[in-house]
Amino acid sequence: MKAWVKIPVLIKQGGIEIGWRVGRGFSIGELGEAGLAVKKARKMGLPIDERRRSVHEYNVSKLKEILGKIE
Repeated sequence: MKAWVKIPVLIKQGGIEIGWRVGRGFSIGELGEAGLAVKKARKMGLPIDERRRSVHEYNVSKLKEILGKIE
């Protein structure tokens, strides 16, 4: 299970928003919004990217879907 992140806007390409790419893991904010502690997420084997600060609704809904299947 991978998280999706936005590709940075490059000024030299005219500031065009290119889209999304697969990220390194879920942010801590996304885990918090889904109601999942960081320790529990690590025990479940979910990838966590501690550097990211953004919270994307798509990733939060994916985490809630995972929790629904487990519980």
